Amino acid sequence: MTQELIIKDKQKYLEENYPFEGMPKLTDKLECIHCASIFTVGDYKVYKDETGFEYICCPNAPECNGTVIDWI
Repeated sequence: MTQELIIKDKQKYLEENYPFEGMPKLTDKLECIHCASIFTVGDYKVYKDETGFEYICCPNAPECNGTVIDWI
């Protein structure tokens, strides 16, 4: 089971946890390839799984299972 985490400082969280080079700005618009929605990066959600791993997710989670790797 996963639990949504409420992130107060989304900029800081993204800077510390974004797994790839070329981190997008919170104001950038990207598309999730899982649900085909275009969203503002700052609307991302974070979910923690039972092992403690935190996933940066599509704003449409949990209905969409896209994570940061699925954003184009």
